Amino acid sequence: MHPWWLLALPLLAGALMPLQAGINGQLANNLSSVMSAALVSFVVGTLALLAIVIVQRDMPTLGALKGLSWWHLGGGLMGAFFIATAAFTGPRIGAMLFMSLILAGQMVMALLLDHQGWAGFREAPISLGKLAGVALIIGGVWLIRRG
Repeated sequence: MHPWWLLALPLLAGALMPLQAGINGQLANNLSSVMSAALVSFVVGTLALLAIVIVQRDMPTLGALKGLSWWHLGGGLMGAFFIATAAFTGPRIGAMLFMSLILAGQMVMALLLDHQGWAGFREAPISLGKLAGVALIIGGVWLIRRG
C-alpha cells in the first residue's frame, strides 16, 4: 500500500496542469508570443529549481553532467514542447478538451512505456483491462469534443 502523499502529489500536479495552461496562455496573450511565454515560464521554473538545489546543497558535479547521454536532456525539450503547446492550444480549445487530450496521450504512452519497460519503468504487460481503460479515456475525449 502506498502512503497517501505518494498518491496526492501526482493528483495535485495533474490538477495544476490546466491552471498552468491557462496562465501560460494569458502570458502568451500579454506578451504576444507563445514562445516568449514558454521562455518566461521556463526561466521562472529554472530559478525556482536553482534556489531549491542551492538550499539543499545538491548541485550536480561537472563529472556527473559529462556522464549524461544526449537523450537524458530530452525531458527538458519535452517540457518546453508541452508548455508551448499548452500556451497555444489550451486557450483555443478550452481546458476540458485540452486536458482530456493530454490525458489520452499520457495514457497511451504510459501503456507503451510500462509494456516495454522503457525509460526506467518496470515492465508491466498490456492487459485487456488497461486497453479498456485507455479506450474509455479516448471515448471521453470524443464525448467532450461533441460537448
